[in-house]
Amino acid sequence: MILYPAIDLKDGQCVRLLKGEMDAATIFNDDPGAQAAAFQAAGAEWLHIVDLNGAFAGEPVNAAAVESILAALTIPAQLGGGIRDMKTIETWLSKGLARVILGTVAVEDPDLVRDAAKAFPGQIAVGLDARGGKVATRGWAEETEMTVTNLARAFEDAGIAAIIYTDIDRDGAMGGPNIPATEALARAVNVPIIASGGVSSMDDLIRLRNTGIIAGAISGRALYDGAINLEDALAALKS
Repeated sequence: MILYPAIDLKDGQCVRLLKGEMDAATIFNDDPGAQAAAFQAAGAEWLHIVDLNGAFAGEPVNAAAVESILAALTIPAQLGGGIRDMKTIETWLSKGLARVILGTVAVEDPDLVRDAAKAFPGQIAVGLDARGGKVATRGWAEETEMTVTNLARAFEDAGIAAIIYTDIDRDGAMGGPNIPATEALARAVNVPIIASGGVSSMDDLIRLRNTGIIAGAISGRALYDGAINLEDALAALKS
């Protein structure tokens, strides 16, 4: 199971939100490139980046910060937030991102996801963010009546690289991930599932790994707060 340290960007700074609320942001670092380099130096094999402003605006907002991160990295990185057309997808991949994450457009324009996955094999992931099992879009500000499982199944034959599943009510709350829901999704579809939201301890990581089916886990606040030591976690997941 791959551990993805998270850098969430708001106004050019590394922050973490509480349950997706933009006005409940805690700033952890004002130098995203330095934070990315620190994660890489600790042994991270991937990095997860979110343009929070972009998720609300519907277009990239923290481009300069993302580019500073890419300049600091030799490991692959994935980015979500405000990526809603083919031109933006092409632009980010051309700048060195290994993978882009499509969230809102997976609901509003599923054909774009299919076209992008065909054009860029292995480089397109879908972000499914949910409250109570129902998908939320546009920076989690709008809720739909679509279930996570039904939307995930709609992309099984699209050739996407992964699905990032976030339980919004767990995100940033340090209360542990929704392992039963994440495992159920992983067993319901044939696409690799990456868990996000609430991963806050070594025990969380081990329990996710021990499902035997969850492909990855994203953690942010716990790494910044020191609740998870990145080097120790990476070693434990390899043992």
